[in-house]
Amino acid sequence: MQFGEKLAEGKTKVIYTHPADQRLVVMHHKDAISAGDGARRNTIEGKGAISGRTTANVFRLLNREGIRTHFVDDPDPSLMIVERCAMVPVEVVMRRIATGSYVRRHPEVAEGTRFEPVLVEFFFKDDAAHDPQISEEEMVERGLVSADEVQILIDTGRQVFVALERAWAELGVQLVDLKIEFGRNPEGELVVADVIDNDSWRLWPGGEKSRMLDKQLYRNMQEVTADGLAMLKERYEYVRDLTEQFRG
Repeated sequence: MQFGEKLAEGKTKVIYTHPADQRLVVMHHKDAISAGDGARRNTIEGKGAISGRTTANVFRLLNREGIRTHFVDDPDPSLMIVERCAMVPVEVVMRRIATGSYVRRHPEVAEGTRFEPVLVEFFFKDDAAHDPQISEEEMVERGLVSADEVQILIDTGRQVFVALERAWAELGVQLVDLKIEFGRNPEGELVVADVIDNDSWRLWPGGEKSRMLDKQLYRNMQEVTADGLAMLKERYEYVRDLTEQFRG
């Protein structure tokens, strides 16, 4: 499809104006993967289309569940049409099972501990500062969100997690944790925005960490090799194919 001027570009996507509707933008997913706040970067041919399709499948499921997202359509696997949003510079992280950075920050909590209800944490988006954790009070003090909107982030985050956890459970996969972002659409409403793809979560088939399917495989690589990236692409394609069942 045709699209207009570039509005923004990040590590894994580019945002363009929509050719006919100022309320919308076009998101192009790049063939890029990164970790460590961009310290490790690689290109995987075709990853943009894989990530775009995965995200579209997830957002279609969330929309059916009555959860407001910015998603409108996906005319091509690497492209999404979405509402133009003013992004809230906060990552909202939901955790069902304690692992990864959480147990490093909380050594008193055993890996594998199950959180009920789902634990919600916030991290301020700042690569240079390595996305530091931020409290609910700090978000309000900085004017990022209002006190009422903090509760929206928490409640909606848990709704998103539970919806996806249920969908993955039907496929025999445990959703361990999940990172999402929010933006304000043209009406000023907070909606789930950005992307939710295989970089956004931890997935353990059968609840077994050793069978992980997600970006943690890339983070765990001592050295990035062509064979390693090929294996990673296969896992991402497999996850995309599973999410086709989310599409409805």
